[in-house]
Amino acid sequence: MPRVALEAVQEAGVVGAGGAGFPTQAKLAGAADTVLINAAECEPLLHKDKEVLREYVDGVVEGTVAGMELVGARRGAIGIKEKYTAVIDLLGKKLPRSIEVAPLRDAYPAGDEFILVYDVLGRVIPPAGIPLHVGTVVMNVETALNIARATARPVTEKFLSVAGAVAQPVTLRVPVGVTLRQCVEAAGGPTVPDAHYLVGGVMMGWLEEDHDALVDKTTGGVVVLPADHVVVRRRRQDWGQIVRIGRSACDQCSFCTELCPRWLLGHPIEPHLAMRSLEFNLVGEANVIGTAFCCECNLCSLYSCPEDLDPKNVCTQNKRRLAREGRRWSDPPLNPRRPELHLENRKAPMARLMYKLGLAQFRNVGPLAENLLPAERVGIKLKQHIGAACEPAVEAGQPVRAGEVVGRPPVQNGKPALGAPVHASIDGVVAEITGGAVWIERP
Repeated sequence: MPRVALEAVQEAGVVGAGGAGFPTQAKLAGAADTVLINAAECEPLLHKDKEVLREYVDGVVEGTVAGMELVGARRGAIGIKEKYTAVIDLLGKKLPRSIEVAPLRDAYPAGDEFILVYDVLGRVIPPAGIPLHVGTVVMNVETALNIARATARPVTEKFLSVAGAVAQPVTLRVPVGVTLRQCVEAAGGPTVPDAHYLVGGVMMGWLEEDHDALVDKTTGGVVVLPADHVVVRRRRQDWGQIVRIGRSACDQCSFCTELCPRWLLGHPIEPHLAMRSLEFNLVGEANVIGTAFCCECNLCSLYSCPEDLDPKNVCTQNKRRLAREGRRWSDPPLNPRRPELHLENRKAPMARLMYKLGLAQFRNVGPLAENLLPAERVGIKLKQHIGAACEPAVEAGQPVRAGEVVGRPPVQNGKPALGAPVHASIDGVVAEITGGAVWIERP
């Protein structure tokens, strides 16, 4: 019997802590020969995964072994940037023979699971596929730690980096449900008067206008930037501006395609053809249907394009339109030789990416704070994962203790829908249930 039961992972509310929040019990219900821990953390200025791995190495290893047992894998690997030599040396003293360290270049997007699986295992996940299609389960560092803890306690805490224009860049351990503003204040507050928050990172994150938005199980970082920063200005372009500028300025150099991580893996996506659709109104035809396979890494828009155009948003607009129309490429082609020919020498070095994005001015550190951030009030979102939103399991006025279930996935067709329960992160009283969250206050 595995040391951690699948039911314990589900009841603890474990979800992917570094991405969209896919319920982990569903991922571990499959069969794979390899479990791969994603410690690459390629978003500029973020340090959460490396810091968690350093401080909680035993728990991460235990969770990795538990995941391997659940899926029947004989091999484990931890993909981490080769520059983190101290952490790699620590892992060398802790890892069992079945788990290896896989050093990675300091490049973007090393943490993309498709790229990670190829770099570590030499396997190409097919277009529209998942790692399980090539016998692999990929998990975030924090997810592995939460698996190890699942039998003892549910997910009530979150690790995240606060970086950029703050007094003290830091990695925090916070109760789920605190606000982004509280996290930024814990980093000494903004050092610019008109602070803007990029949640999740400058490349794949989003500009969050509400500084009192809630931290959930998937929040990995907050990068604070001034209003005039290039990344903020690019995020604020509307679709009309993107189309007008792209139509007039794109010269079809194809750099966006030549450096596209999915194209380099042999997938049938060519962002320059999506840009061409702006001029010839061919949206949805064969030349852009490959945009359905865009991973939205933003490399084409924020790094590759010499004209600072926005192929990523053109791709995603087409991608969503194709999805609404129900148009799918049923048997997309794959070029199996392209990775070995091009991928290694077309990665974006992190130092160059940070320089181009105007991030080199900020301190690129994020030490882990020792103590849990205190909180008197939290909002536990009822949807913190892919799948169905939870239904409240408590009522206003009800006392709760940290770790108590406050929401569960609904029952559909006689069984729980895809999702994960959510739990109180502090002791207190349910003040109200509103705005898709259970609000808990200390008495």
